[in-house]
Amino acid sequence: MASSSKGAAASLLCIKPPFTLRNLPPLEKASSFPAMRHDRYDYIIVGGGTAGCPLAATLSLKYKVLVLERGGSPYGNRNISYMENFHIGLSNTAPDSSSQAFVSTDGVINARARVLGGGTCINAGFYSRASSSFVQDVGWEEDLVNESYPWVEDKVAQWPKIAPWQAALRDGLVEAGVSPFNGYTYDHVSGTKVGGTIFDANGHRHTAADLLAAGDPNNMRVLLHASVHKIVFSSQQGRLRPRAIGVQFADEDGRLHQALLNNNKDSEIIVSSGAIGSPQLLLLSGIGPKNDLKNHNIPVVLHNKYVGKGMADNPMNSIFIPTKSPPRQSLIETVGITEAGVFIEASSGFGQSEESIHCHHGIMSAEVWHQSYYLLA
Repeated sequence: MASSSKGAAASLLCIKPPFTLRNLPPLEKASSFPAMRHDRYDYIIVGGGTAGCPLAATLSLKYKVLVLERGGSPYGNRNISYMENFHIGLSNTAPDSSSQAFVSTDGVINARARVLGGGTCINAGFYSRASSSFVQDVGWEEDLVNESYPWVEDKVAQWPKIAPWQAALRDGLVEAGVSPFNGYTYDHVSGTKVGGTIFDANGHRHTAADLLAAGDPNNMRVLLHASVHKIVFSSQQGRLRPRAIGVQFADEDGRLHQALLNNNKDSEIIVSSGAIGSPQLLLLSGIGPKNDLKNHNIPVVLHNKYVGKGMADNPMNSIFIPTKSPPRQSLIETVGITEAGVFIEASSGFGQSEESIHCHHGIMSAEVWHQSYYLLA
């Protein structure tokens, strides 16, 4: 009888509770961090974006985690939450915008995310898994990667109700020889497919910030408008290399704070600030090519000739197609992937809520997106 009861209890424990955003941790301003006495953490995550948020959620189930995000909250921001304002969000150049426009030294127009949830708050919402060859090339454990996908997909990804322009693209790609047609699939496979989307049926965006609700809010602290200036190191006698013990960051008022790890030897600083922000922080902290660091009067903590080098973006060609009447708005749902690795996608139409900004920013402007386009990368 006792054995039967234990079995019933075990079965109940295996029932999966519905995922809800009600379990989100409090999102606090960085200025709420105490200036003098404060907690220490098992993990400090710099950058609450596409990588930082799921890492914080999973680590918080066992450890004490601090997330430091330089941007604000995505919640309540219509430029983020609703597909109709996608182009407006990218065009907004206000100081508090979630999208930070920039032009690279090669003249490439781009944008960085500056908001909790990272790039998932400003991108076109297309969801796809990595190709198996990419996973193998970077040396990840393939079984672990494949086990991780459903965890994310269950919370933020879904199948789109394919829009007219996306259906036309699908048929055109297949007719042009980008085959086979692979139907609806999250997998990265050659041919034409309909992938996932992080926009629901109401055009509401689900972002990586939502994944924080899968963690333990009692073990996680999330600070917004926390701009990390550098990683703090401790040099102990007899230690071959300095050990990261914390970070220095500024709050929204410009005041400096220091967050520290606990004394556990397994505690870590996790830098997940994007392809630009992560190497930038390492360089500011003294990790990188020693000559570059010395030229900027940054004390060398660790010489690494690769940090900040080899940055490149995908080559891209866009074709804009004017239409006699405005097409229904759609973001990326259908893609073509050629054997040569070319990625073909398309967007159509334009949306804008009444309270959105109304201004023109040249090539970055939302007005350009009244037209439909094909993108080859």
